[in-house]
Amino acid sequence: MIEILSPTELGRARQTGALVAEILQTLKSRTRVGTNLLDIDRWAQEMIADAGAQSCYVDYAPSFGRGPFGHYICTSVNDAVLHGLPHDYALADGDLLTLDIAVLRGGVAADSAVSFLVGDARPPESVAMIDATERALAAGIAAARPGARIGDLSHAIGTVLSEAGYPINTEFGGHGIGSTMHQDLHVTNTGRPGRGYTLRPGLLLALEPWVMVDTDELVTDADGWTLRSATGCRTAHSEHTIAITDDGAEILTLPR
Repeated sequence: MIEILSPTELGRARQTGALVAEILQTLKSRTRVGTNLLDIDRWAQEMIADAGAQSCYVDYAPSFGRGPFGHYICTSVNDAVLHGLPHDYALADGDLLTLDIAVLRGGVAADSAVSFLVGDARPPESVAMIDATERALAAGIAAARPGARIGDLSHAIGTVLSEAGYPINTEFGGHGIGSTMHQDLHVTNTGRPGRGYTLRPGLLLALEPWVMVDTDELVTDADGWTLRSATGCRTAHSEHTIAITDDGAEILTLPR
């Protein structure tokens, strides 16, 4: 299903996006050495409930997971990159943490992720990898406008990631979003320009470049959800929900 939002629905999408951005920024600011992943999940649950919104994850049960997910946010640490299931782990100095959250409010969902280093340690390789995903995300957003093709966005993202020297996995990537978290339009993190669906005003997309230092292969934890690099290398992931407008792309999950 591909949804095209009305102006009224787009207004609600902006509100949901602002909420997702606020939750992510608050969680990031509260996270420090010694913070437990289960506390982050609890804080997310409380903020979603206080806003009168719903988690897109807690009852999420796709074919590739061992569902339902049962938590309110994905917390992926170091070699974990996607669908990190919160568990009893206290963060250490230098851990690379990705928080990924999707929320539904007013009938419209928004999805965003941020990777950052915990504490004072700043391993150069990790800093560079996070920066590459952020630059790739910016490139994909810059390519998004009415009349552009999905392949244009994938090509823009992939160009940044490949030039930075990272292998690219195409199994998981960006996606359409609207009244549900995951909709048709798979936006791979590399691709050929001029191919795929033509973007139209009112379309929402979640773009999410993610990479692993030295592999494009994933392995799944025994929990049935957490996806890790096959080599144990570190990973990073950046994501925004955008709306295609008459003038280009509007980032709905940009922190204020």
